[in-house]
Amino acid sequence: MSDQHIDPAGNTQQFRAFAQRSEQESAATAKKSPVLPIIAVVLAVAIIGVAAFLLLR
Repeated sequence: MSDQHIDPAGNTQQFRAFAQRSEQESAATAKKSPVLPIIAVVLAVAIIGVAAFLLLR
């Protein structure tokens, strides 16, 4: 038969480790810099501008 004793401290420690890991992962994703999307938008506008200039010339 299986052991009927469940260690509540083990579950609490596992939950705390899970909660801390989740907070660290969410903090890491929240710290991403918006520089890459800004560069992408600027490049897209520049490409569209060059294409429009060449088509209207």
